[in-house]
Amino acid sequence: MITKEQVKALVEAYLKDTDYALQVIEIDKEQNILVEIDRLGVVDVDFCAALNQYLVEKLGDEDYSLEVGSVSLTAPFLSKIQYQKHLGHEVEVVANGKKWHGQLVSVDEETFAIDCEVMVAVEGKKRKVKEILTREFRFDEAETKYDLKI
Repeated sequence: MITKEQVKALVEAYLKDTDYALQVIEIDKEQNILVEIDRLGVVDVDFCAALNQYLVEKLGDEDYSLEVGSVSLTAPFLSKIQYQKHLGHEVEVVANGKKWHGQLVSVDEETFAIDCEVMVAVEGKKRKVKEILTREFRFDEAETKYDLKI
């Protein structure tokens, strides 16, 4: 039986001198293995294919299925790399039961910030006006994902 720790060690050894980072390893009871990687640039399909081949060689003849790819655009961000990769892009943030949409404008060690449009009341005006509000979140308090506008 192939273990998550075994696959993790192999993937991390393969990625050691690259700018790629391991994001997800999932193994179900039928031995379906999913490995997702990411980096600041575009994830190269040839690199994924080479990692797949490396894992097949190292894991041997056991009965399993293997999928190696990049992190899904629709999945929540798992690491700081994904925040850095999406700087300047529209994101959706869920924190404290509220949902925010805006442009990801900064990322540091413990927090990130988005600029979002809000309607605010202005003294002397009958209607609310749009303003850009910068909202900061801690990584551990928010779930963030790429905001696909279709």
